[in-house]
Amino acid sequence: MPATLRDEDRRYTYRDYLGWGDDTRYELIDGVAIAMAPAPLLEHQEVSGRLYAQLVAQLEGHPCRPFVAPVDVRLPKPGQSDDESDTVLQPDVFVVSRDELIDRRGVAGAPDFVVEVLSPATAARDQIEKKKAYERAGVREYWLVHPTDRVLTVYTRGDAGFGKPEISELSGETTVASLPGVVIAWAPIVRMLGPRSG
Repeated sequence: MPATLRDEDRRYTYRDYLGWGDDTRYELIDGVAIAMAPAPLLEHQEVSGRLYAQLVAQLEGHPCRPFVAPVDVRLPKPGQSDDESDTVLQPDVFVVSRDELIDRRGVAGAPDFVVEVLSPATAARDQIEKKKAYERAGVREYWLVHPTDRVLTVYTRGDAGFGKPEISELSGETTVASLPGVVIAWAPIVRMLGPRSG
């Protein structure tokens, strides 16, 4: 698991984050600064890239904009200014439908659709802490892609936040509920992953 930064009793903000330089990437979750793991395994990057490519192709000419990490997504809580935001994440792949959330520094506010591709170093944080942060911020749909297990976990927003997750194999096609008409085809991704190990 990535190490936390500096003084664990201190809570950091986006203003602090902007002063840390580019030599190491961090995320902030509720003011706790977490150094991101070294470059993920190649399969993680390939899955992210192929998901992003499918979204780009299907959203061409639509107002929605897909992005791939690293892009800062600031998730200020009610009453926090952008600079005071204590949660700054870099989702693997995400889509934003509102242009007013996008600026030169990234995105200020909840994307519509977020995908995290799990890796051993980040799986627990993606499934627990980041899920809570995305849910609180108002993300409409959150996918966790498990490349090793070939499993997809989908959280969709209801009236009271994310409902019970839907879990399926990476096979056939999966509709993106928050993006009408968009589907993800798993066959090219699974072919790229190759045969299961073990």
